[in-house]
Amino acid sequence: MADRDYKSAFIDFLPSMAKRLGTSGLLEELCRGFYHLVDTERGLITLESLKENAKKLGICDLGEEQAEAMLRMGDLNGDGALDHTEFCILMLRLSSETIKAA
Repeated sequence: MADRDYKSAFIDFLPSMAKRLGTSGLLEELCRGFYHLVDTERGLITLESLKENAKKLGICDLGEEQAEAMLRMGDLNGDGALDHTEFCILMLRLSSETIKAA
């Protein structure tokens, strides 16, 4: 259920970004989001950094379950965190799914 909630929030936001930025600009911008969510000491997005930094970015409705779901979806190496590559792949997956659904 949490995976679906995260995707729903993303789906609402993505079309307006895609329209303004175009495909390559959208992907670049999504990948840049990593630096806004990262734990600067570890250089990774952790559950704690995701929740804390999402609030700073005004994403106040990102709950614990949604944050955990995002990490689960993107964590390819099983370390419980997202590196830059994992985050970009996750954003690409989510944006591709969203564009196909539109």
